[in-house]
Amino acid sequence: MFKKVLLAEDFQDTNLGIVDTLKTKLHIQEIREELYCDKALNRLKGAHSNNSPFELLITDLHFKEDHVERKITSGVELIRAARKLQPNLKVIVNSMEDNPVKINPLFKEENIDAYVCKGRHSLEELVKAIQEVYHNRTYYSPQINLNVSNNVFELDQFDLDILKDLANGLTKKEISEKLKSQNISPNSESTIDKKVSRLFDEFGAKNTNHLIAKLIKLGKI
Repeated sequence: MFKKVLLAEDFQDTNLGIVDTLKTKLHIQEIREELYCDKALNRLKGAHSNNSPFELLITDLHFKEDHVERKITSGVELIRAARKLQPNLKVIVNSMEDNPVKINPLFKEENIDAYVCKGRHSLEELVKAIQEVYHNRTYYSPQINLNVSNNVFELDQFDLDILKDLANGLTKKEISEKLKSQNISPNSESTIDKKVSRLFDEFGAKNTNHLIAKLIKLGKI
């Protein structure tokens, strides 16, 4: 089991519950807590420079603003900085966020090892996530998988933006022009057409209205 874990969480009561659970159930020898991302990164740097690096980072995604000046304001920024310092660091995100569209990129782009959605059973899930990650397996909370289809889990923000524009009555040509005006790429009409066609196939939709209706029913647009 991991011997040295860093917890980045801005609610102290939550920290206490997590630390107590991990010590009791997993017998982790050293667990450090930080309420701010900057301080968490500094602790990672200190441990790394002393040749006693942390093996696992558990972090929230969102950190509330207060009187303390901060350079790093989110869990994603912390993950990126931590991985730049220590590429092999294991990372578990523990957050209230339950939208698969926002969670999926954390696995694809940030290469996190596990995602635990805060809730009634999150401490139990966190224990299981740590065990899975320790054995080099990924983990994400079961309710994320149960509440949405696998197809929706694969949607990215670019897909959603296009679908929202279609739902608002824009043509593919108008969407292309909008993306170009915002310097967003890819932005060609053919790219948008291919994106929409792929979504038709994945969701079994007959046309744009049918696709949008399905996604509205799922609460995604």
